[in-house]
Amino acid sequence: MAKTRQIRYIIFLKDVLILALTCFGGVQAHLAMFIERLVHKHNYITEAELMELQSLCQVLPGPTSTQTITAIGFRLGGPNLAYLTLFVWVLPAVSLMTAAAFGITYIDKTQLLEITRFIKPMGVAFIIFGAYAIGTKIIKTKTSIFLLILAASAAYFFRSPYTTPLWILLGGLATSLKFEEQEKMKKDPIKIEWANFFLWLGVLVVSAALGIITQSLPVRLFENFYRNGSLAFGGGQILKPLLFNEFVEFKNYLSADEFLSAIAIVEVTPGPIFSIASFVGSLSMREWGVSGQLLGSAIATTGIFLPGTFLIFFVIRFWEQLKKYRGIRASLEGINAASTGLTVAAAISLFEPMGTDWLSVITVILTLIILYSRKIPSYLIILGGLALGFIF
Repeated sequence: MAKTRQIRYIIFLKDVLILALTCFGGVQAHLAMFIERLVHKHNYITEAELMELQSLCQVLPGPTSTQTITAIGFRLGGPNLAYLTLFVWVLPAVSLMTAAAFGITYIDKTQLLEITRFIKPMGVAFIIFGAYAIGTKIIKTKTSIFLLILAASAAYFFRSPYTTPLWILLGGLATSLKFEEQEKMKKDPIKIEWANFFLWLGVLVVSAALGIITQSLPVRLFENFYRNGSLAFGGGQILKPLLFNEFVEFKNYLSADEFLSAIAIVEVTPGPIFSIASFVGSLSMREWGVSGQLLGSAIATTGIFLPGTFLIFFVIRFWEQLKKYRGIRASLEGINAASTGLTVAAAISLFEPMGTDWLSVITVILTLIILYSRKIPSYLIILGGLALGFIF
């Protein structure tokens, strides 16, 4: 039995690696691919359970896709498998963003962006398809349609980093009022294990204190990224302005052009958008040379991903008890509807700048057709885009 479980864990980690190399387009596109591989192909979790976990992670600070896939690992094999899942999931993106930081430092960044010119419109197509795939599964009532349109309109016309957490909260509150439609379930007293919460808080306080006392750049960088990872409600789109304000506007560790390059590169990098922190951390320590850039990347990566991991480990232990409350279950409809609407707005915003470029428009349309046919694996689509970039 133990050997069978170990084999299953190895197969699961292989699936996580495949997803880490092929998941482009943000949380909703990631979720569609999670459903395809982790639910339909290998049945590690049911689709309903996956949607519940994703909704839960949407309302926690940190990287939503990372927390979701880490929580699946936790359910399958406990904390050890969860940490391995986290490592395998973030490694490709972190490695690519660290390499990009070296590229910005030592190589012509224009060439790097030209090579990936077809990947950005492909990424937009992945976002559009992800919103469509998830929307057809969860948008089933007039309320959810209304919330989707409202959230998409608000996010498009009022482009603030606070739009995402605000509308996810409002969506959840709106449908929680429909709790009487939910089936009553027998509720047990909620038993909360506080260890991971205190671990999250302890690391935050101790790193801040050590940074003030030692004035060490590596220690201060860890505290900076850990704090930002603890504040980023709503995923990577919220993290970007937080990092820009701190590392570009306030501390001047990066130039605005370098940060904009990071945004473009992370959009065409598979895996979590939070990997942009690896790029920022690496350039923040470039004066220390190659070893300093590697250290900066490692510090930023650890700091940015740890808070969300601690918090999902904290909540997942009593989530089964919490969701027995009808108001909590009812709120998931609104959270999912608002999340899908926000994704639609993001797709429109990202498509707008390339709307006058016929090559980008054709790339988006062809990618959508290929994705809808489901005949070509996503990683082959991306590899094809990279090949076109080299050719042109």
